[in-house]
Amino acid sequence: MSLTISSPKWESFYAERTKWIKSSIIRELLKFTQQPDVISFGGGLPAPELFPIEAIKKASSELLEKEGQMMLQYGPTEGYPLLNKEIVRYMDKMGVKCTPEEVLPTTGSQQALDLVGKIFINEGDVIFVSKPTYLGALQAFNSYGPEYIGSLMDDDGLIPEDVEQVLKKRHPKFMYVISTFHNPAGVTMPEDRRKKLIELAVKYDTIIIEDDPYSRLRFEGNDIPPLAAYSRERVIYLGTFSKVLAPGFRLGWIVAPKEVITKLVHAKQGTDLHTSTYVQYLAARLCEQNIIDPHLEKVRVVYRRRRDLMVESMEKYFPGEGFHWTRPQGGLFLWVTMPERINSVELLEKAVENKVAFVPGNAFYADPEEGKNTMRLNFSNMKEELIVEGIKRLGELLRREM
Repeated sequence: MSLTISSPKWESFYAERTKWIKSSIIRELLKFTQQPDVISFGGGLPAPELFPIEAIKKASSELLEKEGQMMLQYGPTEGYPLLNKEIVRYMDKMGVKCTPEEVLPTTGSQQALDLVGKIFINEGDVIFVSKPTYLGALQAFNSYGPEYIGSLMDDDGLIPEDVEQVLKKRHPKFMYVISTFHNPAGVTMPEDRRKKLIELAVKYDTIIIEDDPYSRLRFEGNDIPPLAAYSRERVIYLGTFSKVLAPGFRLGWIVAPKEVITKLVHAKQGTDLHTSTYVQYLAARLCEQNIIDPHLEKVRVVYRRRRDLMVESMEKYFPGEGFHWTRPQGGLFLWVTMPERINSVELLEKAVENKVAFVPGNAFYADPEEGKNTMRLNFSNMKEELIVEGIKRLGELLRREM
């Protein structure tokens, strides 16, 4: 006997917070990367041909042989102790002093962003972000219903004087900052601005969430310590192995005061119990074997060459007047500002027809009505000849639009 059962009206069952959850245009654009004839500058993808596959294969085989039972078992939420110690050593190289108890491994830095939102944001809380800012952070925070404030950047990142004007008007729960090789803008804050930002956090009694996926990818200029190097008291630091080893690891970490780590651990337990034990063991062994530094030397050479080629191609094929783009000293992205009359959302539809893709700039603003005349281009993932051809196609389209 069969029952006739009507389908529920699913909308009436969803939590209120789902109304703030939107699809990521970047995740949608990644579908284009699966099409062999589309040249995509959309995703923030590292170059796959540079992944240290042989080192990973060797380390994995050795670990499974010696510690397979442990690395395939459940583990503590606080993280695999040897990995936490290696992260402490990694952070020390960047000038950030911390202890293993102040480190929490996460399932990618995206989970770190979500955990930060979970323990800090109440609905209606005010959050400071740059204009533009990382889309993934907006997605993570949006689930908790904040209100955003922010200020524009120049070629040296956030302008402290402008930030202070915003902080005077509204008091944010925290400031979300990407200080080095900003995503999407590609810009880097100089040391004096970093120190001033810390001073503003103290003056207006707020904290800083520093997202730092790219600082080890510097291929030009001098290293600048992260904000966390100047203040462990006011800065919660988010790091990741996605850009220095491989994004498929889905392994990031948070460095924060012990009392904050405790809250984050409680939040993480309800999310995934712990980050993959297998991946934590593997990353710890690769760090222990000092695989990352020599690997990054090769990566930096390739990324610099691709950055240079993209900039040279833009100078050759893009219209001149009214167009401006950043020239990052590292990272994965550069940012293009176009004349106001060009709408990058509409431009993308035409670009895909011409077999080239990018990310429209308005996706990186809390208010999607802003930044419509901008776009983000990724230079790390495409081979040199495809960079030239893709920028040529995009340039021809822009000239027609002009």
